[in-house]
Amino acid sequence: MPNELFNSYMTGPDETGRFGKFGGRFVSETLMPLILELERQYEVAKTDQSFWAEMNDLWTHYVGRPSPLYSAERLTNHLGGAKVYMKRDELNHTGAHKINNVLGQIILARRMGKNRIIAETGAGQHGVATATVCAKFGLKCVVYMGAHDVERQAPNVFRMRLLGAEIVPVTSGRGTLKDAMNDALRDWVTNVRDTFYCIGTVAGPHPYPAMVRDFQSIIGKEVKDQMSAAEGRYPDTLIAAIGGGSNAMGLFHPFLDDMKVNIIGVEAGGKGVTDKMEHCASLTGGRPGVLHGNRTYLLQDDDGQILEGFSISAGLDYPGIGPEHAWLHDIGRAKYVSITDNEALEAFQLCCELEGIIPALEPSHAMAHVMKIAPDLPKDHIICMNMCGRGDKDIFTVAKHLNFDMGTLS
Repeated sequence: MPNELFNSYMTGPDETGRFGKFGGRFVSETLMPLILELERQYEVAKTDQSFWAEMNDLWTHYVGRPSPLYSAERLTNHLGGAKVYMKRDELNHTGAHKINNVLGQIILARRMGKNRIIAETGAGQHGVATATVCAKFGLKCVVYMGAHDVERQAPNVFRMRLLGAEIVPVTSGRGTLKDAMNDALRDWVTNVRDTFYCIGTVAGPHPYPAMVRDFQSIIGKEVKDQMSAAEGRYPDTLIAAIGGGSNAMGLFHPFLDDMKVNIIGVEAGGKGVTDKMEHCASLTGGRPGVLHGNRTYLLQDDDGQILEGFSISAGLDYPGIGPEHAWLHDIGRAKYVSITDNEALEAFQLCCELEGIIPALEPSHAMAHVMKIAPDLPKDHIICMNMCGRGDKDIFTVAKHLNFDMGTLS
């Protein structure tokens, strides 16, 4: 039994949408009927074989699942300790894990008769995935993206426009993921009749955290089968980067009841976790509060005002975290650490040089923590990290921080 109070870590949330004291449904009266209808539709879909048959067909023939489980031999030898595996979700169609969840939500949207899809995006990967699936099904797509992120994620902005999406740059706040989500929620309130809000992470009002987790759990389910085939057992340690936390929860959730498996989430430490809040490590440097429809750990001041935070990674640049992660943190089932921008950049370069894999800045944070702990672990210890996105989108950002002049390439 994982805990004397319950039989499983995998049964949440409760009927009110809470994981312990986290989660819930803090939304306006206008949105409550839509949220309740979404919950009802998802409860029906979960037991509908035709829903999962469509999902599995698209995961296989459109996304390219299962994604490979890769033994990083050169990295392992370089670090000189634990054996390192990468779950290669960056090889999915659109270049990240985001499409796993988007397919499920848009299939639900079509069942609900919604023909206009809105989404928020930070690094752009959720926006690209949403625009891609909308193009496939002929749906109108509107993506809210912070103006700051529009600048630093130009390749993904162009991809979304090629796919027919309307991009709405958000100039409020610092122009990042939090602000994009604020404006998307305002849009939803205004256009409740024909619009479906496709949330990209395990945050937001219930049922989004559980629904997104369920769709992303395909990652961990595959790792169970693949690791059993490769090593005859499960990994000893799982590591994944966390902004809102969907790729991490997708990897972690199927393993929660196996107490032999250590679980580590890696937050964005930015310039360092200090009182200056030049980071996005809400579990390390924040406290509980309410944002975007759910109660969770947040970066906030003494008056409860949400702080901006900072990270080199647009996908981790969010002042909160999914409520299930907050719960796992408080009960001690998972450990959460932070990695700075400089540590992530070092990991980015090492992964390129040793494995011929250009990672996104998000999983570079997870890689940096692998680099910290693997050398001190025995050689028969198995680490599995989620390579949740590829780095095409980040090359200009990395070049700038490494003082590399892109103009000299010609």
